[in-house]
Amino acid sequence: MCYFWRRALFVPFTILVLSLLAWAAVGALLASLFFSMFMLINLALHLRQLEALDYWLADSDQRIVPNGSGLWEEVFTRLNRMVRQHRKEHEQRVAALQHMEQATSALPEGVAILDEAYHIEWCNPLAERHFGLDCKRDIGQQITYLARQPEFVQYLALHEFSEPLVLCGARQNGLTLSIKLIHYGDNKLLLISRDITHLERIETMRRDFVANVSHELRTPLTVVNGFVETLHDMPNLENSMARRALHLMGEQMYRMEQLVDDLLTLSKLEDTLNALQEEAVDVARLLCTLHQEGQSLSAGKHTLRLELESSCALLGNADELRSAFGNLISNAIRYTPHGGEILVSWHEQGEQPVFSVQDSGIGISPQHIPRLTERFYRVDRSRSRETGGTGLGLAIVKHIVSRHKARLEIVSEEGKGSTFSIVFSSSRHLPVQAEKVIAT
Repeated sequence: MCYFWRRALFVPFTILVLSLLAWAAVGALLASLFFSMFMLINLALHLRQLEALDYWLADSDQRIVPNGSGLWEEVFTRLNRMVRQHRKEHEQRVAALQHMEQATSALPEGVAILDEAYHIEWCNPLAERHFGLDCKRDIGQQITYLARQPEFVQYLALHEFSEPLVLCGARQNGLTLSIKLIHYGDNKLLLISRDITHLERIETMRRDFVANVSHELRTPLTVVNGFVETLHDMPNLENSMARRALHLMGEQMYRMEQLVDDLLTLSKLEDTLNALQEEAVDVARLLCTLHQEGQSLSAGKHTLRLELESSCALLGNADELRSAFGNLISNAIRYTPHGGEILVSWHEQGEQPVFSVQDSGIGISPQHIPRLTERFYRVDRSRSRETGGTGLGLAIVKHIVSRHKARLEIVSEEGKGSTFSIVFSSSRHLPVQAEKVIAT
């Protein structure tokens, strides 16, 4: 700082000294004129440097930093050094951005950046193709103005992004997308879209294969089972081993028929063309019927209680709800030891209707819970065979729950029992006048 002031005051001080010497030699008037003239020249030189600086600042990207003299020379030198550093950093940032854009363009997924109001801030070429966007033209537009599929608009409106959205028939015919939104940064959203058309076709082929095979197996199984029952009931069949063999064959045929029925049910639920037929379901009456059936299945081996604490009915499909509720009740009976207790309840959690089954059975360890709804997944294979389950019950429940826009909650502790709950959205709540019912 001292160096700067020494250089800045050197010229005025020198002029002042010379003016004082001139005053002593030629008088005050000429000395004053001499001082004023040189100060004006010094001021003009500074103004010329300021003009050069102003000219450069008007278009600093295209013009070079001017050359200065005296005190301005060092200022312009530092400014030139700073500009070169800034341009170097800018080129590095541009190169990094181009590298990032090339990397995102090479991704097998479409990527778009949205703000908290779903306005488009950036997207890669694949996202442009998936949603019919133009990155240069549509920046700042709300994505729902451009991608207007009702399922996609509803997905954004619900703000529930824990599960991806499968969007069929997007901007291109026959295109199926899996869409995921991820929160990041300061109220930003990362929209990731993936083309799963090929996977959906394979899945459709698998579903069709399972459905067709199951349908074809139904007739021969029925015929064989009929002959087994006929042979078992023949009065002249005295061989005990033959009777036992026929009895075991009958049990396995019945189990195979159950498996085929469950496979057909699952295929029907997975069929995207099978739209949900909704009606007002009297849940209280339905559960009373299932309670009686559960008592017959238990055959007095368990204490089966039913509590209806809610006065609401439900908007849904009665047959599918009967299947889901019945599966959970029968599972509780199968996996609860003799003398155990099972509580079936219908209540409300806030404004959400809830069906739950609580048992005092064997329970489930935590590592198995996330996979319980997979097809044929068994915690204990030997015990599952003893209970006669097909391994598809919870998979059926999962699909029914998904079709009703509900969620399945599982709470269990090994050795202390389990609670399976289906929580429905408040939009399916239908008020019905009813009184609390407790059945045992």
